[in-house]
Amino acid sequence: MTELFNQGYALLVGVGECAYQPLSLPVTVKDTRAIYAALSDPELCAYPNDREHIRVLNNKEATRDRILEGLKWLKEKAEIEPEATIFVYYSGHGWFKKDDNSFYLIQHDVKIRKLEDTALSGIAFTEALREIQAERLLVVIDSCHAAGMATSKDPEEADAKLLDDFDDFQRVAPSKGLIDLKQGKGRVVFTSSEGEQKSWIKKDNSMSIYTFHFLEALQGAANKPGDKVVKVSNLMNHLSKTVPTTARNLYSAEQTPHFDFDTVDFAIAKLRGGKGLPDRGWDEVKFEAQQKQKKISETAEIVIKKRQAKNYVKKIEGNNIHVGDRINSSYQIDS
Repeated sequence: MTELFNQGYALLVGVGECAYQPLSLPVTVKDTRAIYAALSDPELCAYPNDREHIRVLNNKEATRDRILEGLKWLKEKAEIEPEATIFVYYSGHGWFKKDDNSFYLIQHDVKIRKLEDTALSGIAFTEALREIQAERLLVVIDSCHAAGMATSKDPEEADAKLLDDFDDFQRVAPSKGLIDLKQGKGRVVFTSSEGEQKSWIKKDNSMSIYTFHFLEALQGAANKPGDKVVKVSNLMNHLSKTVPTTARNLYSAEQTPHFDFDTVDFAIAKLRGGKGLPDRGWDEVKFEAQQKQKKISETAEIVIKKRQAKNYVKKIEGNNIHVGDRINSSYQIDS
């Protein structure tokens, strides 16, 4: 019987639909649903599959207040359970205000003409994270999505429109120091790119490159035979090698993951449900992992279509027309 990673707690945020439509990023929801599927799979990361261990905020649920409430929930979990491992994953835009060097995460309910007052500031985000007194805290920011994700068919044209609307802001990833969790120990911050680099998505639009390789690492791509858990160092080693290579191969672009790591290494998940890697290591299970990852991607797409179908049903119910919902999935992913 699989031993669950009971000390693991995660908050996954995919902005997806934004109240200001040009900033909508549907692929971010695919990212968080894929991460959720991996975490909650007893044969992979083995987090308990309940809202007391994993919470997902996608689309309209990814508001500033809900994100801060989610971080407060993690704070309370860490207070109750000193051995808790806390994991925060944010997928969405990051913006930088030029005149005072302040950073903002762009959540669902941002107001275009009041961005400074309505966006989730890096200061507020950092303060909420500092309140989480866990000795094992991993924060991942997959932000500054741009090319390949814009609603326009021409990413450069979309960027120009956004810059017209936000002339005081610059789209960047949170650089070192903008999210400073040095108060306390056991704090790690990953970002998917540096400076003005773009965070790219896969050519099939299934998820971001960063999330794809993050999922590989969760399945043991950087582990050694006999390892039973995936540690922060395993994630770092794999992402630092694969993300830049894939970005160059697919788009001839630079994407350099950044790691702010100043702590003792710690486990973030079980490895293959605690079975670990066999004697021949990653090579022996790579094909199986690829098939599992494909299934995760397909499941995320099914959930999106299922949600769209439910929205369609709501629109036509007023005409007394009923549509049966027959989509099934091995992963139960909310929102």
